[in-house]
Amino acid sequence: MLVLTRKLGQSITLGDNIRVTVLSMEGDRVSLGIDAPREVRVFRSELLDATRQANKESQVSAVVSLKEYMKEKE
Repeated sequence: MLVLTRKLGQSITLGDNIRVTVLSMEGDRVSLGIDAPREVRVFRSELLDATRQANKESQVSAVVSLKEYMKEKE
């Protein structure tokens, strides 16, 4: 993991066309502005992790349900 230190108003650039700027700092909270093309999807990692976990759990549930369904058909 690359760790960078930035001050208020400073930015980092990812690739050729994504810029992340420190907009404000209040206590332990930092507001970031992300300037990226529309086709670049940007997600908060905790929401993406929760979605992945929910999808994983639904797949397991579907497999169990299918197995139960097939067992009932026998």
